[in-house]
Amino acid sequence: MAKKKLNYPEVAANIIREVGGKENISSVRHCITRVRFRLKDESIVNDDTVKNLEGVISVVHGGGEYMCVIGNQVEEVYDEVVKQLGDLGVDKGAPETDQKEKKNPVMKLLNIIVGSVLPCLNLICAGGIIKGVITILNTTGIMASDTGMNTLLSAAGDAIFFFLPVFLGFNLAKTLKGDPFLGAIIGAILCYPSLNGSDLVIFGHTFNETYTSTFLPVLAVTAVAVPLANALKKVIHKSVANFLVPTITLLITVPLGYMLIGPLVSLVGAGVNNGINALMNTVPVIAGILFGGLYQVMILFGVHGALTSFSFMNLLSGQPDYIMAIACTVSFAQIGVVLGMMLKTKNETLKEVALPAFISGIFGVTEPAIYGVTLPHIKMFILSCLGGALTGLLTMISGTKLYAFTGLGVFTFFGFISPEQPGFIWPILIMAIPFLASFAISYVLYKDEEPAAEHREADASAEKEVPVIKGRFEIEAPVPGKVVALSDVPDATFAEGLLGNGFAVEPSEGKVYAPFDGTAVTVFETLHALGLQADNGVSILVHVGLETVGLNGAPFKAHIKQGDHFRKGQLLLEFDMDQIKAAGLPTITPVIVTNEDEVGDVVVENNKLVIGA
Repeated sequence: MAKKKLNYPEVAANIIREVGGKENISSVRHCITRVRFRLKDESIVNDDTVKNLEGVISVVHGGGEYMCVIGNQVEEVYDEVVKQLGDLGVDKGAPETDQKEKKNPVMKLLNIIVGSVLPCLNLICAGGIIKGVITILNTTGIMASDTGMNTLLSAAGDAIFFFLPVFLGFNLAKTLKGDPFLGAIIGAILCYPSLNGSDLVIFGHTFNETYTSTFLPVLAVTAVAVPLANALKKVIHKSVANFLVPTITLLITVPLGYMLIGPLVSLVGAGVNNGINALMNTVPVIAGILFGGLYQVMILFGVHGALTSFSFMNLLSGQPDYIMAIACTVSFAQIGVVLGMMLKTKNETLKEVALPAFISGIFGVTEPAIYGVTLPHIKMFILSCLGGALTGLLTMISGTKLYAFTGLGVFTFFGFISPEQPGFIWPILIMAIPFLASFAISYVLYKDEEPAAEHREADASAEKEVPVIKGRFEIEAPVPGKVVALSDVPDATFAEGLLGNGFAVEPSEGKVYAPFDGTAVTVFETLHALGLQADNGVSILVHVGLETVGLNGAPFKAHIKQGDHFRKGQLLLEFDMDQIKAAGLPTITPVIVTNEDEVGDVVVENNKLVIGA
């Protein structure tokens, strides 16, 4: 069964609304599978509501960010989110920092570092793949290493790594709200040929540093240069600031960076790397099993990126790494379980979810598989973790390292190829054995869950009693006031009918009355909206005011609870119109039918919603 294509504007609008609206969003970015929000107040967001939105697989909190797991279509959803947010200081590179919010400084630093890498991550993958292809061509004799074509292709593969400081400097300066070209020129200076690997005698001391293909030095120097340049702009007259500010900044930060900052952060990075390598070399089997087995648990908590940051830096600096070898191949254990479940289950819904999740997992994106397939069947998720532990075990007993980051999933294979000693057997086994073992065990052990007898009877009864609209059904305005067209609502989500057809009310009184006999299926925690279902199955949303979720329930008083049955004309909710207006928010109240595809076309006649006209 084909997977339904998402309505990206609708998905984005729903997410923005449920995370508290535009006024609650400081910034937004995305990674491979998640739209990552920096919210002013996460406490007002109902995780369960967000999880149940179409297009959202799950939500994760971590590093001061509220992450909506989307999966393969994350870029499309993110682009639409950015479009709808408009000019909110949205930064595609890294999240804007809310100065009032206290965060873990280590996580904050790692988020900035990762955010500086993300914009050029695809080029890094491309460079790594090209390097792997060149090694295969050289090893098989298809292309000799001393040819002009080899040199040309090597330049294509090596350039992103050799000049990495230029790109990182550009991205970090942009993230820090500085001139991105200042960061780029700092990176270019650090890559200047005469400075690298040469003895420079300065003030009687000899320095010999190499900054090409490095990660931390340019970030540290740029982090000093941007605030200095911003400070100089405030004291130097505008007529000469354009050229004097970068001149003074470079004269100060370049010597400081080359002689002090660069060596210092390189020493720190080397210390961390040595510690990780010491652990992996001292108890390699135990370390591999633990890291491989727990890596997918780390994904659940959104900390996997932070924990692999230094290992990722190793690869970018040309140092082979064990941890990244494990992290990039654990996905094969996960998709082995997914394939076993998909072939074993008779549940069509599970098959529909499992197939795209399996395909995503082939290319290393496992969150759809985790959240949509294995985690809801916790034994299967545990089995995938055991498969991950097998991945770690095989990696460490074989001494297999990753030599370059070439992407995730099957593309990781190119990163395992050592230019000096090409080997293909162990990388293939590390991917294949956990996949096959996880597949076989999951296929044998997985069983579709059988509902309890009373649930089966209830489900059968429910199937027989599906409400059917017979004849004409009219819904009057639930709020006293003037009925206006939905297109008059100053919010594109409602005005363009993204959530459904209906009308809006300019309220004359702060009360919501039941427009029919029915049930309160949703009473939002912030009380700003009600989801009501008539006894005949028609569902409507009554959204009091716009962006009122941010008021956290203050102007509202509910007279019903979720699940309560009510009669037509019954008072359901009261709201203080003056308090909403004092907050600078409109009181216009959209009323829309949310299941038009099930109950039939909705039209507006004589200030009433009419179904079955």
